[in-house]
Amino acid sequence: MTDLPDGWEWARLEDLAGPEPRSMTDGPFGSNLKSSHYTEAGPRVIRLQNIGFGEFIDESAHISEAHFDALRAHDAVANDLVVASLGQDLPRSCVVPDHLGPAIVKADCIRVRLHPDVDARYVNYALQRPALRSAVRDQIHGVGRPRLGMMGIKQLPVPLASRAEQERIVAAVEETLPRLDTAAKSLESALRRSAFLRQRIVDEALEGKPEPLGDLLREPLRNGLSARASPNGSVRVVTLTAVTRSEFTDDHTKLIEPVERSVDDLWMQPGDVFIQRSNTPELVGTASMYRGAHHWAIFPDLLIRVRVGARVDPEYLELALRSVRLRSYFQRSAQGIAGSMPKISQPTVEALEVPLPDVGRQQQIVT
Repeated sequence: MTDLPDGWEWARLEDLAGPEPRSMTDGPFGSNLKSSHYTEAGPRVIRLQNIGFGEFIDESAHISEAHFDALRAHDAVANDLVVASLGQDLPRSCVVPDHLGPAIVKADCIRVRLHPDVDARYVNYALQRPALRSAVRDQIHGVGRPRLGMMGIKQLPVPLASRAEQERIVAAVEETLPRLDTAAKSLESALRRSAFLRQRIVDEALEGKPEPLGDLLREPLRNGLSARASPNGSVRVVTLTAVTRSEFTDDHTKLIEPVERSVDDLWMQPGDVFIQRSNTPELVGTASMYRGAHHWAIFPDLLIRVRVGARVDPEYLELALRSVRLRSYFQRSAQGIAGSMPKISQPTVEALEVPLPDVGRQQQIVT
């Protein structure tokens, strides 16, 4: 950890919690809160979907008053801090807004009721530091479903200033954020327009009689391996982010503990195309082709590997899988229950109809 200004000190997040019992608590697990408990109205359930990067995302889920009373030990009130312990780019956190009303946190959402001498907004901003995200990367475990866990969240380091300095910093940040939001929205709009135009170009370029992807395979589809991550592991596994961003680099991998079974059939090969079989509704079905070296990494259970035969150029398949019509097919076909990530199956992938000209024309389209 870096040196701090005079009068500051490093503190763990658990040291900043209030004195009352259960000042840090996870949400209820298992049968205590199931999809069948959700209602059309009533007290709110704070889920992972609500925890943005420093902001509360207002997506509604409710339970009955009676069930809320039974789970009151997991309640969250205005000015509580909520930290995500599961997902990509951890830690993420937000402050419970004043307007929310009665609420509880769901599993994998850690509620922190801070000491009165600590400004929750300041701690929330402190947890968004890129340096902190880099520092905790080795503590995150789980292949495909990255998890920091309660213990890791308790140990998160916070550079603690005096209360007056905390409030001064919060005021400076919140004065700047609206300008950044305006710039971010303008950039996001431009990127959306660029992505839309690119997809239109791809969609208009695709041609040929549609054929089921299952008829074009060189090998059967294959899901990857689910195994526990370990900083001392010897086998590298790519994360979903590698496919989302089409960046197959060491930054988007985990090391796993030794496994009893052989992984020889899971090594990624140049030309392999990977499809995300589970992710958010926007990302499920996202596909990318691997162009790296042999025996660099294996792939996790939440990816489906596609190896096509001689009739298909894998770069063309990657392009086609990014088109609007094929992406829409996966999003329509994805299945899931309330509170869970949507999923697609191997039969769904096999049934996907790919427009297929001859290989020479495929390569021209890619070019």
